[in-house]
Amino acid sequence: MNYLWAFLIGGVLCAVGQLLIDLTKLTPARILTGYVVAGVVLSAVGLYAPLAEFAGAGASVPLLGFGHLLAKGVRTAVAEKGAIGILTGGLTAASAGITASLVCGVVCSLVGKSHDQN
Repeated sequence: MNYLWAFLIGGVLCAVGQLLIDLTKLTPARILTGYVVAGVVLSAVGLYAPLAEFAGAGASVPLLGFGHLLAKGVRTAVAEKGAIGILTGGLTAASAGITASLVCGVVCSLVGKSHDQN
């Protein structure tokens, strides 16, 4: 049953993003940024943690989950280190995911061959 809820919640989040691309003039970059900011806001008001608990990877993997992770990291770092945690908490919490995406990007750039787009 957990897999079903993760699939459904994650699918709804992706479908909303696709509808925003298809039905509005928003660029994909603005939609992606909006998703991260929405994750931070939903986390700040206490709505995203219960959703992430219920839907598992369906809510924690999309960009909303990245925003939630950043907000949770900042909250934890501020509690431990004070105001400097505002600057360090988000990156500390998301460092593994950021590093993995950078390494994958470098590996793909080394393996793939670029060619002239003209």
